[in-house]
Amino acid sequence: MSYLSLCPGLMIYYKMYWQPLTYMFVHGNFQHLFFNMFALFIFGIQLEKTIGSKEFLLFYFVCGILSGLFSLGVYVLTGQYNTFLLGASGAIYALLFAYAVVFPRRMIFIWGLIPVPAPILVLIYAIIEIFSEVTGRNGGTAHLAHLFGFFAAFLYFLIRMKINPFKVWRNS
Repeated sequence: MSYLSLCPGLMIYYKMYWQPLTYMFVHGNFQHLFFNMFALFIFGIQLEKTIGSKEFLLFYFVCGILSGLFSLGVYVLTGQYNTFLLGASGAIYALLFAYAVVFPRRMIFIWGLIPVPAPILVLIYAIIEIFSEVTGRNGGTAHLAHLFGFFAAFLYFLIRMKINPFKVWRNS
């Protein structure tokens, strides 16, 4: 946990510079791992087929690493040097964002029953994460890392792919 999770104090003072990459491969428990990999399976396969394997891997790792680095910045600015960030959730949230940009008219069925357009689901998740961060609900969950995953994906689409997600969603 100490070596592979992203911990500001360990990274800065002990020069564990690999942590912004390795934190994505360490999970808190089986449920955490299962739901991250389930989302990767559901959204990742279709996205990879559409944008290609190389672009998919680049997107996944760039967004996951950026999500970790943005979180690291917040932890350092707020003096939280002994915080441990772990899991692929930042990259997974980026993946959900990308899915909503590439497939803006697709419906995602919540609990297999309730159809929600992909962009609306991203908005709902963003609202939930903001609310949870502000109110302190679900303590121990890195809500900012999730939001930074959305932000990293947004930047990736703007800079690398020259696509404005808001225009895509407005036009769909």
